[in-house]
Amino acid sequence: TTRRALGGSHIAEALGIPGFLAHPVPMLSPTRAFPNPVLLPFGDLGGFFNALSYGAFLRLITAPYHRTINRWRKQTLGLPPRRFLASELELHGRPIRRLVCCSPRVLPPPGDWDRSTSVTGYWFLDRQKDWQPPAHLSSFLEAGEQPVYVGFGSLAGRKPERVAAALMALEKSGQRGVLATERGSLPPGVPESVCAIESAPHEWLFPRTTAVVHHGGAGTTAEGLRAGKPTIICPTSLNDQAFWGRRVVELGVGPKHIPQKKLAADDLARAVRTVTSDDGMRRRAEKLGEKIRAERGVARAVEIIEEQLEVPNSAR
Repeated sequence: TTRRALGGSHIAEALGIPGFLAHPVPMLSPTRAFPNPVLLPFGDLGGFFNALSYGAFLRLITAPYHRTINRWRKQTLGLPPRRFLASELELHGRPIRRLVCCSPRVLPPPGDWDRSTSVTGYWFLDRQKDWQPPAHLSSFLEAGEQPVYVGFGSLAGRKPERVAAALMALEKSGQRGVLATERGSLPPGVPESVCAIESAPHEWLFPRTTAVVHHGGAGTTAEGLRAGKPTIICPTSLNDQAFWGRRVVELGVGPKHIPQKKLAADDLARAVRTVTSDDGMRRRAEKLGEKIRAERGVARAVEIIEEQLEVPNSAR
C-alpha cells in the first residue's frame, strides 16, 4: 500500500494542489519516542536511533523505484527529477501533511511531531449495519455467557496447530469461544463451547464478546478497542502488529503479546484467564472504548483537508 501511494505527492505537485499522506500506522513521521513500527519490532532503541529508523524505512521503500519515478516525473508529469530522499516527504517546498488514522488515546502524538502530522482518530466505516449472523452463531451467542473471540488472520487456515492451540487454551481457561477459521470449520470432537465462523463484521461481533484475541492488524486492533474489550495480540510477524501489541500493554487493556510462531496453549490460556478475570483491565478497556466511540476521526480528517484547501498555493 505504501509503495502504491508513492505517486500521489508527485501528481499533486504537477497539478499545484494540496496532497496528503494517510496511514493507520505512524511510519512516515520521524520521532525520538519510538522506532519505525513497520521496520523494527523493538520497543525503544533510544532517541537517536529511533528517529534514524524512519529515514532507513523511507530509503527501503523508495530506493527500488527512484529511477522509475524520476523518469515518470520527466516524461509524464513534466517535472524535474528529485534527488534521492531529498523531498519524498515534502510538497510545494513544505512538509506534506500526514494524517495518522488512529485514536490519539491509543497513540498520543509524540512531543517532537510538528503540525505536519495529525492523529485524527480512527476512520471507521460501518457498512454492514443490517448484517445478519448465521443461525448457528446467533444461537451460540444466545446460549450462554459472552465468549472470547479468537482470530489469527488468513494464516490460521495454513497453520492448523495454531487452531489447535487456541482450542486447547479456551478449554484450559474454561471460556466459551468464537473461533474464526478460513472455512468456518473445526476438527472433529470440538466441544459445544466453541463456535466456528468463517467471518463476521467486527463492529457487530466484538461488542458481543468478553475479550478478543487476534493477530494485531491496525484495523482489527481498532475495532477491539472501540468495542471496549480487553485484547490479546498474537502477531504473525514482527512489524506494526507487535507495535500495537505493546500499545495494548502500555494502555493496561491487555497482557504481553504472544508471537504466533511461539504460540502455546498454556501461554494463551494464561492470557485468556488474565483478560477475563482482571476487573481493572476490563474497566480500563471499557473506558477507552467509550472515549474512542466519542471521537470523530473521519470528520477531523475532513476538517484538516478543508483547512489545507483554503491555504493559498504560495503558503502550502
